[in-house]
Amino acid sequence: MKEAARRILRYRGFGTMTALCLAFLYGPLVVVAVYSFNASRSISQWGGFSLDWYARALTNPVLRDAAFNSLVVAMSAASLATILATLAALGLGRGAPLRGQTALTAAISLPLMVPEVITAIASLVFFVTIGIPLGFTAIIFAHTVFCIPFAYLPISARLTTISEELGAAASDLYAEPSVVVRTIYLPLLAPGIVAGFCLAFIVSLDDFVIANFLTGPGTATLPVAIYGMSRIGFTPEINAVATVMLAISITFVATAILIGWRGRAVGAKHS
Repeated sequence: MKEAARRILRYRGFGTMTALCLAFLYGPLVVVAVYSFNASRSISQWGGFSLDWYARALTNPVLRDAAFNSLVVAMSAASLATILATLAALGLGRGAPLRGQTALTAAISLPLMVPEVITAIASLVFFVTIGIPLGFTAIIFAHTVFCIPFAYLPISARLTTISEELGAAASDLYAEPSVVVRTIYLPLLAPGIVAGFCLAFIVSLDDFVIANFLTGPGTATLPVAIYGMSRIGFTPEINAVATVMLAISITFVATAILIGWRGRAVGAKHS
């Protein structure tokens, strides 16, 4: 595997193409971050370094309320999604074999494959049909379903590094299944659970499409509020808020990756 990666790196032009792709993907983000410190209102002319736009964003009631809404939705959805993903991983990975287990695993991963706009439209029709009003409840439920696979993947990956013999030994010592899960699997799964929560949280926090379809009066999340402000007129406040969200996203994703690496290292050490 490593030798194959080295051979790819030796291809002529590989480094140049990689640099161009990275510049195309991340260059706009760097521009947004730099101009969030621009003293001028212009988004194309540098007027000096300033933190004024961050101060204005913090005192903007629309952005402040939207940020609070986003945090409530993201915390609720990520918590529910992580609990359900943990139960699913334990049931499919350590439970008795089930008929259609492959189909159940595919169903958990389905939100990753279905276009997000389709998920948003389906959620809107579903909630309207069953009489659930649009707003916090609808967004949290929809985000929970959407975030389950993001939480499930690191948890199930962590579970594969845990020897089944640990649970079997505890069962041989007459431990109840709930005791085995609580005292053995959950502590060892903790790195994967934290990583899954981080990914689910940031996916919910950054989501625009589903939230835009399901938002109600006074329940606009931060991405929806930013979109509404940009339609009226683009201001450097949006750059400031976008930079803060970018920093939060990078922090949570990096935390999930580092926890996943550490968990695999610990699992390999104990295996």
